[in-house]
Amino acid sequence: MRFLLFSPAAKWAMLAVFSALLTVPPPLYAGTAPPSQSQIRDRQPIDLSSDRYRRLFAELRDRYAFTPRQLAEIFSGVTIRKLAIDLMEKPGEAKPYYQYRQMFITPAMIQAGRRKMREQKATLNRVERELGVERQFIVAIWGIETGFGQNTGNLNVFQVLNTLFDAYPRRSNFFRQELIEFLLLCRENSIDPHTVKGSYAGAFGQTQFMPSSFRKYALSFDGDRRPDVFHSTPDILASIANYLKHAGWRFRAPLYADIGGDLHSPSLIKAYYKGQKGRVGWRQVVAAQRRNIPRPA
Repeated sequence: MRFLLFSPAAKWAMLAVFSALLTVPPPLYAGTAPPSQSQIRDRQPIDLSSDRYRRLFAELRDRYAFTPRQLAEIFSGVTIRKLAIDLMEKPGEAKPYYQYRQMFITPAMIQAGRRKMREQKATLNRVERELGVERQFIVAIWGIETGFGQNTGNLNVFQVLNTLFDAYPRRSNFFRQELIEFLLLCRENSIDPHTVKGSYAGAFGQTQFMPSSFRKYALSFDGDRRPDVFHSTPDILASIANYLKHAGWRFRAPLYADIGGDLHSPSLIKAYYKGQKGRVGWRQVVAAQRRNIPRPA
């Protein structure tokens, strides 16, 4: 077995494959206590008169200029989607890259990825030139996130975000902000918030962006000035690249270095068994392994 030290750019690429929710610390719940898990029923109405919703509506009115009539129309009849809570309670297990590789990098995936690279050659040429991210990584993330758009989720994103804000106290504050970001992006892009489908955590589109990520990184690359991560392949590819660019991606920088077949430090061994959460600095690796290892980009 050979051990590899991944550069920050490579780590960001792999983290983009997994849910961003795994990397966000769970904020404490603030406000009126939500219903206990045992009391929650699927499709039960959400109490829009609670303190937390009154504060949410006040912020949407005062800070973001939503009118009372708009809010009444948007939130009318919103109910709990218990499946979202159930799935949030069963987070994915952190595994080292070599185990994830077996799950995702299959012959069929590789064949499909090569086909997409041929089909989108002109767009990928432009993306590489303007955003500075190599095509193979963009297409790989597209394939792993949604199977090139085949699996983008079928849950109502507005309902999911309300559910996790109202009835999932460990992440309530996080999902409150994502709900606000979602309403803003829907208004900015003339999208009916009730029509968007996505994952149990509220990620949507072929990029599986959370609402805040959409507003930060989604690009229009097809000339219509409106980012569309649902249907526009140029927008999808450019948005993935833009995400990586803002995460510190460097074009053609080394992604990893071979540090040998044995680990010579307890801290390196500990980091290895932590999987994707393992972190060791470059200087520490060089000192422990006594090898000429390039400095990560």
